[in-house]
Amino acid sequence: MEQVQKKKGLNSNQLKVIAIIAMTIDHVISVVFPNYPTQWWILLCHIIGRLTAPIMWFFIAEGYHYTHDRKKYAARLFLFAFISHFAYNFAFGIPFIPFQTSIFNQTSVIWSLAWGLAALMIVNNGELKEGTKTVLLIVICLITFCSDWSCIAVMAIVYIGTNRGNFKKQMEWMMFWAALYALIYILFINRIYGFIQLFVALTIPLLKNYNGERGKWRGMKWFFYLYYPLHLIVCGIIRVMLHGNIGVMIGG
Repeated sequence: MEQVQKKKGLNSNQLKVIAIIAMTIDHVISVVFPNYPTQWWILLCHIIGRLTAPIMWFFIAEGYHYTHDRKKYAARLFLFAFISHFAYNFAFGIPFIPFQTSIFNQTSVIWSLAWGLAALMIVNNGELKEGTKTVLLIVICLITFCSDWSCIAVMAIVYIGTNRGNFKKQMEWMMFWAALYALIYILFINRIYGFIQLFVALTIPLLKNYNGERGKWRGMKWFFYLYYPLHLIVCGIIRVMLHGNIGVMIGG
């Protein structure tokens, strides 16, 4: 009986583990050392954290391609976004009711991921006119502007998804949208941390090594759905214990 030879490179489970580790480092550092400190090792931890978002964007686009039921997938993401809103805001001391303190970071990146999937469905819908698609994308960008990674995550997912099969174009568009986010950060939030957003480029060699396989463990998506809000709740507890019930980043 012939053995199936494993493809070289990283499967989706391995890439998602990298994203989870990078995200955890980034979030823990954010609550332990709040308000954008500039010690080199803290900045290094946040640079590591830039690996997370592009991996999320990439696999939302991949999920769109592989899922058997896109509407069910979208519904699951929106439910996850609702649950994650409370965990994310508790983690960083942001009011649960949006726009009391800022227009930035009012909910988690999962809100943008869910709408990114919806936007990809709209763009690929052959029954909709181009003008209608444009209007809907603008509305989605307005709806997601207030979340972590803003509407940039939506547009990155759309361009990664619509350029599937052309890795060079996928990464060029990803960096275009990340650069726009960095510019917004530099102008309105923090100059140093704005430049840090450009380190999403470190994800490119990792994604280039994606071998198109899921990996043996089928429970990764359910693990992430559980891990994401739970690790944020732990971050919130750390925040309250160290600093009291105060916000530790823009939006709080």
